[in-house]
Amino acid sequence: MSKIAPCLWFDGEAEEAANFYVSLLPGSRINRVQKNVVDSPAGKAGTVLVVEFTLAGQRFLALNGGKRFEFTHAISFAVDCADQAEVDRLWQALSDGGSTEQCGWLKDRFGVSWQIVPTVLTQMLADPDAEKARGVMEAMLRMAKLDIAALKRAYEGGSGA
Repeated sequence: MSKIAPCLWFDGEAEEAANFYVSLLPGSRINRVQKNVVDSPAGKAGTVLVVEFTLAGQRFLALNGGKRFEFTHAISFAVDCADQAEVDRLWQALSDGGSTEQCGWLKDRFGVSWQIVPTVLTQMLADPDAEKARGVMEAMLRMAKLDIAALKRAYEGGSGA
């Protein structure tokens, strides 16, 4: 069976980015670092060309492709967080040197978009009680980093943020 691995394009930052990402999530590791065998637009012979890494069990590639291309929100990585401590830790680490946005979105220092989402959010938004789900959605829309306690208050009919 074929395997699919996202490939992230960097301009000389592939190894730094891969090492950063694997430091954040359990079940992550660097699998292989492939060097350029000749001088090319991707770099001089002997410099890093591709880093194969596993991030929370998912295989990825980081490529030093040469000229930098900007990442967009069209592709992002959603991280399902068990609790507020995990949301806070990942939010802090990934947003350091990057930028934060609305509804749990951020861009890291490499420009990659992430969604830091507590597991409970999707459960509350899927509630068949439309008023509960609406309260959670309205609360979430007022947040940058998601706050589980505030989301739960909104779900229960109180103030969401």
